[in-house]
Amino acid sequence: MDKAEEEIVLFDIPTRPPRKCWSYNPWRARMLLSYKGLKYRTEWLEYPEIRKRLENHVPPNPSEPLYTLPAILLPNGTYTMTNTSILHQINTLHPSPPLPYETPALALLFGHLEPFMDSFRAIYLPAVARNLLSETSAEYFRRNRSDSVGMSLEELEGTRGGERAYGEMEVHLRGVTALLGEDESGPFFGGTEVAYVDFVWVGLLVFVKKLGDGVFEEVMRRSGKEEVHGRLLDAFGKWTERED
Repeated sequence: MDKAEEEIVLFDIPTRPPRKCWSYNPWRARMLLSYKGLKYRTEWLEYPEIRKRLENHVPPNPSEPLYTLPAILLPNGTYTMTNTSILHQINTLHPSPPLPYETPALALLFGHLEPFMDSFRAIYLPAVARNLLSETSAEYFRRNRSDSVGMSLEELEGTRGGERAYGEMEVHLRGVTALLGEDESGPFFGGTEVAYVDFVWVGLLVFVKKLGDGVFEEVMRRSGKEEVHGRLLDAFGKWTERED
C-alpha cells in the first residue's frame, strides 16, 4: 500500500482562496485526526458538490440536509459521515490516545450550545457568506439558508443580529464559562483530562475566530472570563494549527 492509500481523506468546505478550513463541524473531525496522530489529506468540496460526492457512499441524514460535512474516507474504502460516527469509527480503529465521548460536561455543554446557536445564526450566517465562502458556495449558502430562516441573510442580520443576538447569547456563554472553569486543575472541561466535549467547544471557538467583523472579540467579552477559553485554545494549539 503506497502513502496515498494509507491516508485518510477528510472532506471539508473551503474558504475562498487560499483555501483553508473554517466550518464548525469539520473542525471537530480535523482536530480528532490530528489528536490521534493520523495521516490525512483534505478533499475540498464546495457546497453544491457535497451531495454528488457522497450520495453513493453513505446513507443520507434522516432530514435535510441529507449529506453534510465532515465526512471521511478510510484507507479500507469505508466512507463515514457526521462527527459522532467519525469519532466512534476512529476510536474503534485507533483507541490510543483515548478520547472519552460521553462525559457529564458534554450534555451540559449542549444544553447551552443549542440555544446559543439559535441566536448566533443571525450573526454567523451573514458573516460566513460575506467573509469566507467562494462565489459558488456563497450563492448556494445564501439561497439555502435564506429558505431555512424565511428571509434574506441581510434581513436576518438587520432584525435579529447585533445587540439583540449578543444579549440572548450572553447567558449561555457565561454558562459555558462556568462549566469550563469548574475544574481548575487544567485547561479542559475535565481539568487535566481531555475529552470530546473539549473538541466541541474548541471547534466553535476556532470557527468564531474565522468569521471576522470583531465577532470573536465580542463573544469573548460576553463570556465573562475570557482567560478560561484562551487557556483551552492554547492547549489545543497543536491540534488546530493545520488548516488545509
